[in-house]
Amino acid sequence: MSKRDYYEVLGVSRTASADEIKKAYRRKAKELHPDRNKDNPDAEAQFKEVNEAYDVLKDEEKRAAYDRFGHAAFDGGMGAGGGPRGYPGGDFASAFSDVFEDLFGDFMGGRGPGRQRATRGADLRYNLRISLEDAYRGVRKEIVVPTSVPCSACNGTGAEGGSEPVTCPTCSGMGKVRAQQGFFTVERTCPTCGGLGQIIKNPCRACGGTGRTEERRNIAVNIPPGVESGTRVRLSGEGEAGLRGGPPGDLYIFVDVAPHPIFERDGQNLYCRVPVSMTTAALGGQIEVPTIDGGRTLVKIPAGSQSGRQLRLRGKGMPALRGGHHGDMFIELAVETPVNLTQRQKELLEEFARESADNNPESAGFFSKVKQFWDGMKG
Repeated sequence: MSKRDYYEVLGVSRTASADEIKKAYRRKAKELHPDRNKDNPDAEAQFKEVNEAYDVLKDEEKRAAYDRFGHAAFDGGMGAGGGPRGYPGGDFASAFSDVFEDLFGDFMGGRGPGRQRATRGADLRYNLRISLEDAYRGVRKEIVVPTSVPCSACNGTGAEGGSEPVTCPTCSGMGKVRAQQGFFTVERTCPTCGGLGQIIKNPCRACGGTGRTEERRNIAVNIPPGVESGTRVRLSGEGEAGLRGGPPGDLYIFVDVAPHPIFERDGQNLYCRVPVSMTTAALGGQIEVPTIDGGRTLVKIPAGSQSGRQLRLRGKGMPALRGGHHGDMFIELAVETPVNLTQRQKELLEEFARESADNNPESAGFFSKVKQFWDGMKG
C-alpha cells in the first residue's frame, strides 16, 4: 500500500512553519498514542506513521528532499522509515523516546539543543550581625563577599579571543546521548560537553573555559529599621556569576541582632530592668532611664513599689519592619537591699523594723497562709 503524504498525515499545509509542524505533531501524537487507544487496533500503525512524517518534516534537509522527490527521496536507504518496522531511527523504543521528550520534556526537565549552554549562577548566603541600635535606626553596611564574577578576559563566554563555543559533535547540542539496551533507550549526560551542548575549542586562559573567575566583592547592603534576628534580605543578581554567560544568582543576607547590655527585645517591645533603692521604692520618687534612640526619660516610681513591678513607656520600643507604629518599652523595677551598713544605719533600720510591723502586707498574707497550713496538718 502506498504511503500517505507526510503533510496530510500531520494535517498541515506544505507552507507550514517548523513551529506549526511541531504543534501538529504533538497534537497527533497525543491523540494516537497506543496507551490512549487500547481499543483501536489501528492506533499503533497510525502512531508510527505520525512519527515517520515528523522525523522527515522537522529536519530542514530531509524536508527539502521530500518536497522535491517525495517518498522516493528515501527509497535508496533506511530513510525516514528505514527501520525494520517503519520507525524513524529503527525501532519503537527510539521513536517512543523521541515522542516522550517532545511531549513532556518541557515539563519534566528535558532540554532541547543548546538549552544548557548558559547555566544560572548559584545563590549565596551571608550572615550579618548588627547591633540593636542599628536594628532600631536601620543601617547601611559594606560587606565583602567572596564570589564568582564574569571573566573580564572573555566577557563570560569561556572562549579565548572572543571566539564562540561550537555545537558538541557527540550529542549534536542535546547535552545527552542515547544508548540502546534491548527494548529500552537509555539517556546519559554527554561525556564530551558535560551536558552543556557546546564545547570550547580554545578555552580562555584566564578562567579555564568556565566564563567566570573568583573575586572578593564589596557590596553595600541597606538594612531597614525594625529587622529582627532571622530577617532575610535578598539582593537580586548579586550571587555567583552564571556559567558561560548565564544569569547570576542572588545574594541572601541573613540578619542576626546581637544581644544588648541594657535592653531585651520581644518583637517590637523592649524590656529594661532598672535597680531602685529601697527608700525610693518605699517613698516613691523619680529615676532616669535610657531609651533605645539614645535619649533619656524620667520615670515616676509610685510609693510602695515592689520588685518585679513593670512600668510602661508607650512608643519607646522598636519600629515595625514595614513602617508604622513603634512598640512599647517596659521598665521592670528591681528593689535593692542595702549592703555594708554602718552602725548608725543598722540602728536606724532596727528602729524602722520595730515601727513597721504592720507595713508589709505581702509578708502578713503569706505567713497567715503558712499558719493555716500548719494548723491543718496538725488537725
